[in-house]
Amino acid sequence: MDVKQVLCMSKGDGEHSYARTSTHTQKIASLAKPTIASAVDSLLEEGFFPCQHLNVVDLGCASGPSVVTFMSAVIESVREKCARSNRPTPEFQFYLNDLPGNDFNTLFKSLSNFSQDYESLSCFVMGAPGSFHGRLFPSNCLHLAHSSYSVHWLSQVPNLTSEEGSPLNKGRIYISETSPRVVKEAYLAQFRADFSTFLKSRGKEMVDNGRLVLILNGREDKDFASLDGYFIWEKLGEAIADLVSEGFVEEEKLDTLNVPYYTASSEEVRGIVDEEGSFRIEHIEIMKIDRASPGEDPHSRGRKAASHARSFTGSIISHHLGEGIMDKLYGEKLPILIGDDLAKERRMGVSIVVVLKKHVP
Repeated sequence: MDVKQVLCMSKGDGEHSYARTSTHTQKIASLAKPTIASAVDSLLEEGFFPCQHLNVVDLGCASGPSVVTFMSAVIESVREKCARSNRPTPEFQFYLNDLPGNDFNTLFKSLSNFSQDYESLSCFVMGAPGSFHGRLFPSNCLHLAHSSYSVHWLSQVPNLTSEEGSPLNKGRIYISETSPRVVKEAYLAQFRADFSTFLKSRGKEMVDNGRLVLILNGREDKDFASLDGYFIWEKLGEAIADLVSEGFVEEEKLDTLNVPYYTASSEEVRGIVDEEGSFRIEHIEIMKIDRASPGEDPHSRGRKAASHARSFTGSIISHHLGEGIMDKLYGEKLPILIGDDLAKERRMGVSIVVVLKKHVP
């Protein structure tokens, strides 16, 4: 079973989606609203405006409140711009994209209040199931595209097996500070290929000078020196290793488990955008959010973080290790490991926010 199939598997709790909502992602979504507003404002300065309709897509939308946050930010920004320039507000066509297994029923039920808030506008919403690692829309039809906490998911796990058939990342499930250089290079190569395909697809689908707004988990350091970039994966790997030592999981299962995920640096993002050529960077920044709220008990935060981790890693882990260890892994081992770490050291969540403008030759 490939990565897309695993991510699409419906467990009834949203594990089958690219992205999930957490306190951290909601904070970043709120902090990113001025960036979205600025991107919309600059978009509406282009020659195709005023226009009769605006086509907008949220890629990897999942089914949480971040969708409404984004859609509202777009509408309010457009209305303000139109009011300032004394122009009519265009019709809005929103496309909500995620993998076919996403809970679109819950998503559209959650939009009932949104529809009431903007019933005076011509606003249309449509589901667009499919993988954003390829084409989703006709050529030259999208004005604005957005993706929050989805592009760091890879289309597949890179090849991490030696020519002799032995695991190159033995005892780990993601890049660790002690992982061999070849593991880091394989992950970067896979991210470069996937992100380039993503940009090429969006470049064909978007109108000239269209804007693409991305928020993705990343890292500050070029060489993975900071644990902040892969904190959850490191602790999850440690928790699984504990279960191996206690006899609940076979060692081979751990050695052959690697996750389809990559936390890029801003330099890597910038380099791939420049190399692919469909877009140019209009804005890029790093945002950091403390993983624990002020005064919050670290072990309480550990339980919340473990629960959130299960929402976006659970389908992959259960497929590889079996459903029988899930409660022990996420309910017992992982909360303690995260809580103990947060009690000793402050951990920051690192996000990269980038606004791209479609390049016009």
